[in-house]
Amino acid sequence: MWIASTRFGPIPFEPDDVIRFPEGLLGLPDCREWLLLADQRNPTVAWLQSVDRPEVALCVVSPRRFVPNYQVRLPRREVQPLELDNLDSAEVLVIVSRSAGYITLNLKAPLIFNLQRGLGRQVVCYGDQPIQYVVASLGAALRKSA
Repeated sequence: MWIASTRFGPIPFEPDDVIRFPEGLLGLPDCREWLLLADQRNPTVAWLQSVDRPEVALCVVSPRRFVPNYQVRLPRREVQPLELDNLDSAEVLVIVSRSAGYITLNLKAPLIFNLQRGLGRQVVCYGDQPIQYVVASLGAALRKSA
């Protein structure tokens, strides 16, 4: 199978590569099937590429790379749909955004994955996690990559 991604061009994939988000994502309820792609130029980031809408790709990172003590606090019923045998096997990623000249992470609504079963879910955490946690200014990030 192939997807004609507007960001990455044609991407071959197998049905087992697809991660299903039965409820979609916040703001993207119609995007229920995704591919998790490594970034060849930057091992810190990955891309969540929509299979349903080839023009949609989200940059994602492990929050613990930037916030070592980051914890996802939510009720157990929120992760039950992921069919996890063990909560420690869950993978947690957050969406990276650009906002007002900064690169930010959405720590309030992380993505939780059961990669063995190909399931994902976006959850909203309890507590005071920020929606826009600043990790860098765009000017500094652009100077570093130049």
